[in-house]
Amino acid sequence: MTSRWDEAMHGAAELARATHPHPNPKVGAVVLDASGEVVGRGSHAGPGSPHAEVVALSAAGDRARHGTVVVTLEPCIHQGRTPPCVDALLAAGVARVVVGATDPDPRVQGRGLDRLREAGLEVVTDVAPAESIDPAYFHHRRTGLPLVTLKLAVTLDGQVAAADGTSQWITGPEARADAHRLRAEADAVMVGAGTVIADDPLLDVRLPDHDGFQPRPVIVVGGRPLPADARIWTRDPLVIDQGADLTEILRLVANEGLLALLVEGGPRLAHSLWAGNLVNRGVFYFGAMVAGGYGRSPFEGVWSTLEKARPVTVNAVTRLGGDFRVDFTPA
Repeated sequence: MTSRWDEAMHGAAELARATHPHPNPKVGAVVLDASGEVVGRGSHAGPGSPHAEVVALSAAGDRARHGTVVVTLEPCIHQGRTPPCVDALLAAGVARVVVGATDPDPRVQGRGLDRLREAGLEVVTDVAPAESIDPAYFHHRRTGLPLVTLKLAVTLDGQVAAADGTSQWITGPEARADAHRLRAEADAVMVGAGTVIADDPLLDVRLPDHDGFQPRPVIVVGGRPLPADARIWTRDPLVIDQGADLTEILRLVANEGLLALLVEGGPRLAHSLWAGNLVNRGVFYFGAMVAGGYGRSPFEGVWSTLEKARPVTVNAVTRLGGDFRVDFTPA
């Protein structure tokens, strides 16, 4: 791939990452004219809106003819709420399509690339780590479930709250702001009923430079009713009975179009998800304090023997003021 395509793919990826189109994929596209100059950019905003390729081609107009379209994901070939992107590319008269990754959706899965090649276009594929642009979409298309991120804030000795339930604030302002950025990347934030009763959270994103998108709250309830005056009712929460199988609960979440799920507690919900091998990644914030005793641990239940522990891969450790963040994936 030429350096100009590298630059264009990077630009397309940045466009894609800034969107919230789930259950549709995050897609960005850049159009280069025949001389290699960028003449159009576009991204997909969500179901029913024009796809990235169409937005970029519309911006480019006639300058797209004999040019190159660089797109993060394989152009679609099926008729949904909008016409197939393959047809738009053919109608625009482009000479080449550079694609980040094949679409895992069974309605596409290489058929769009085949159609472009059959029409005589040059097709270049697998030129970027496109799955990292939208891991939740790829995970959902393969499993039918949302990508689950478990987020916890703990003391250095592993407590999420004191015995009296107090936990504000274990971490400092830098870590808390980072946790809000983590929320901003999610389609939904899930907690158990106990968290709603104890903390009365809004589960929203509160950052001065936020783009306005808010993840949907998801509340898993058991035997205790939610308070009628809880603030969460102002945010249209999805409320699910904990008596259901957890895999089916996650499937219900995905069926609502919520593919990137951030789980923030409490210990019973965290334990159930972990025990069910349903956590795909973890983000733990370690506050610069030591509890010095037993309060509330991150997971409900007893750790009976070392062999019950599950290995993880630590992907990153980030300093945030006096605290630090650990990103990991379960083995």
